[in-house]
Order: sequence, then C-alpha cells, then structure tokens
Amino acid sequence: MPAHHPVDHSVPESVEAALPARRLSELVEQAVRCTTDCCGASSVVAEPEAERPAAVTHPDLAGLVAVQLRSGDGPIPAAVERGEPVDSADLLRDERWPEYRALALDSGLRSSVTLPFRRSGLTVTLSLYSFRPGALEDVAHGPVHALGDFAAGCLVRDRSYRAALTELDHLGTALRSRPVVDQACGIVMHVLGCDADAAFGVLRRISQGTNRKLSDVAAGVVSRRGRGLERDLAALLN
Repeated sequence: MPAHHPVDHSVPESVEAALPARRLSELVEQAVRCTTDCCGASSVVAEPEAERPAAVTHPDLAGLVAVQLRSGDGPIPAAVERGEPVDSADLLRDERWPEYRALALDSGLRSSVTLPFRRSGLTVTLSLYSFRPGALEDVAHGPVHALGDFAAGCLVRDRSYRAALTELDHLGTALRSRPVVDQACGIVMHVLGCDADAAFGVLRRISQGTNRKLSDVAAGVVSRRGRGLERDLAALLN
C-alpha cells in the first residue's frame, strides 16, 4: 500500500451522506499530511440508526473499515464504545481483532490508532495507520486531535443546517397546499352542513384511510365540487 495515496471518495449510499463524506475526505487527507510516519487514514461517522459515511486515503483501507463495521469487532467499534483512543502499537504482536489484524498485516500495516470525537449524539472516528510499529503512539496528543474536533463540530452544524432546510421545505409544502385544503373544507362544510373542524376531520380520515396526502385528498374533493361524495363524506362525519 503506497503512502499518501490520493483520497478515495467512495460513492455514498444517499444524497444525505454526500456532505458528511466530503467532510471526512478532507479530514483524512489533512490528518495524513500532518502526521509523521503515517501512511494512510480512514474516518467514519458512527450514528445510531443512520447511514455511516466513511472516507479512506487508499482503497485497501476501505476493506479494513468494512470488516470492522460488519463484525462489530476492531479498533473503530472499540473506540466508539469506550469514547477514548484505541491504539495498536504492533499488529504483528497484537492478537485482538483477528479479521482486522489479518487484513492490516496483509496490507503491510504494523500499527494503527483510532481516535473518537463525540458531539451531540454523533461520533466521528479517525484512524491512522503506519508501516512501522510504535510510530503512532503520540498521535492522540498531536494536531490530528484538533482536526478531528473541528471536523466533528462541522458535521454537527451541517446536520443542524440540513434539518432546518428540511423543516423549511415541509413548511413551504404545507403553505402551498393550505389554499386547496381550505377550499375542500368549505365544500365539505356545505355538503354536510358541518363546521370547519368537523370538515377537516373528515378530510384527515380520508387521508389516513387511503394512505394519501391530505393535499391530494383535498384536490380530489375540489375537482369534483363535492358531487357524488355526499354519502361517503357523511359516513366519515361521525
């Protein structure tokens, strides 16, 4: 495995993972540049019930990450669980994590260290690798710690920003659909002789019972002006 290989931007599984993946790619690239005797790096976002974007600086390292995430055994799961760095000073002598160890040695790696960074329920791991044993013992106290802290903070802010955009999008959709819903409520009120709350309840029950959006149900009522719906609407009034 050649040192300082260009970052391998693996294709994320969804658009949602694209932004975190770019942050991680920047993190691993910078971490390798500022760490002596480091031949590569990987980073993973470990978040419960969510996709786990990752970035590596060499294709061989993708296999190391994958085997740990699949088996739940290795420096990455251990660092996430403990919330503290997990170091393997000499993989030739370290008998923990057999699958990870075998793949690492097959790639010529002799040592690794994984640092976890926790922020607001999100954990970012940064793993560094070396061809030399004992070469990464002081990494946890070096500049990569600041890089990891910064990246984790950026990822949390990115997540909050995406959540805000999603909320605004939902609000915009609701505002755009409000006129047709109000119009449908008026038609239901006229047909059934009920008040606005009861009319809205009828539309909502139709929406839930047919698994259709409320705005689509309302548009259907409006398009028919309530004609032919009297019996069905009356059945849903109570």
